[in-house]
Amino acid sequence: MERKVVYFEKAGRENTAACLDVVKQAIKNSGYRHLVVATTGGDNGLLFSEAVKSSGINLVVVTHSSGFKEANTFEMPDNVREKIKAHGARIYTGTILTHSLETSLASKFNGIYPAMIIAQALRRFGEGAKVCCEIVMMAVDAGLIPEGEEVLASAGTGRGADTVLVIRSAASKRFLELKVLEILAKPRA
Repeated sequence: MERKVVYFEKAGRENTAACLDVVKQAIKNSGYRHLVVATTGGDNGLLFSEAVKSSGINLVVVTHSSGFKEANTFEMPDNVREKIKAHGARIYTGTILTHSLETSLASKFNGIYPAMIIAQALRRFGEGAKVCCEIVMMAVDAGLIPEGEEVLASAGTGRGADTVLVIRSAASKRFLELKVLEILAKPRA
């Protein structure tokens, strides 16, 4: 089997449109039924939900948890959330699997913990690849996508999208069964 992989010169939001094109082509050519997209303020969620709204794909948009940036705040405005949902996407807001509790403990006790090691290992493939793995498990944990299926995932470094992966989905409880099957797009730097 041969597949085209798109490599970006550098990481960042300037790759978002190209990632969206990669996702649309993958849906058209391979018939994926599920797409999971990371978004912070809602820009990615809105862009992807608008682009795939008539494709019949199950789009799950994953956001940061409430209070992620600072106490009692949510990064996505309500009007953006409503627009994404109007396009037929489902939104999941929850704790990032490799972040919250262990980050809190690490900052308090100056240690390193297993989830932080996993996060750092996944970052060797890029920040977007780490996030793709996390958001797929989060969507499975929430019951928004099935476990054990090939799904598309797109995320980025900071804002926007710069990575597209094909992942065999798994619940976080079965993290070791999660498989990155294909890299469709990612930054080289």
